Amino acid sequence: MMSPEQPRAMRNPAVRAARLAALYERHIAPLTDFVHWLRARDSNEYPYFDPADGGVEASILFLLEKPGPMTVPEGKGLRQGSGFISRDNDDPTAEASFRFYREAGVDRQQSVIWNVIPGWNGTIKVAPAELRAGVEDLATVLELLSRLNTIVLVGRKAARAEPLIRQLGDYAIFNSAHPSGQVRAGNPHLWAEIPVTWKAAWEETLRRLRSEH
Repeated sequence: MMSPEQPRAMRNPAVRAARLAALYERHIAPLTDFVHWLRARDSNEYPYFDPADGGVEASILFLLEKPGPMTVPEGKGLRQGSGFISRDNDDPTAEASFRFYREAGVDRQQSVIWNVIPGWNGTIKVAPAELRAGVEDLATVLELLSRLNTIVLVGRKAARAEPLIRQLGDYAIFNSAHPSGQVRAGNPHLWAEIPVTWKAAWEETLRRLRSEH
């Protein structure tokens, strides 16, 4: 699948349609099935994994905090969301992420994006029980990502899950700030460090891949 050259590609209905049509390609189908299982379990809004990413072939996972309203098809207000957790979404955080991945040199076909809290339930707040439940769901995701060796925890809420995640496997774990407008405005030094951390995580991913051969 061709990767877009510019951010916010999901604003184009044809792009969204193409991603939906790709949900059962071999590299993404197990993750699509997992999302369907989550949707059948409860009433939260669970976005799909993006087929333009590496899917189960990925070696690095960028684990953000919680889906926002622009990841679900209804969107917010009069804007339509994509239905995907994607660097191509039509919002400022996704746009910043798109540019940071490029700056860090991350190979899109080797990376995958998810949230430690996998579903949108109408609020950005994260309760402790919700975090624990999210890590339990993450354990299933990690079983599907059999080639994974590195996890980047993106944002303070994701970082809170690190002790639990360390119990799930021998992954290299990195922490970065969240690429949100609040961080950019309030903590510009943390904002500037995001692509630096992502580049270090990607380099560690490559080092681990080389050591396997």
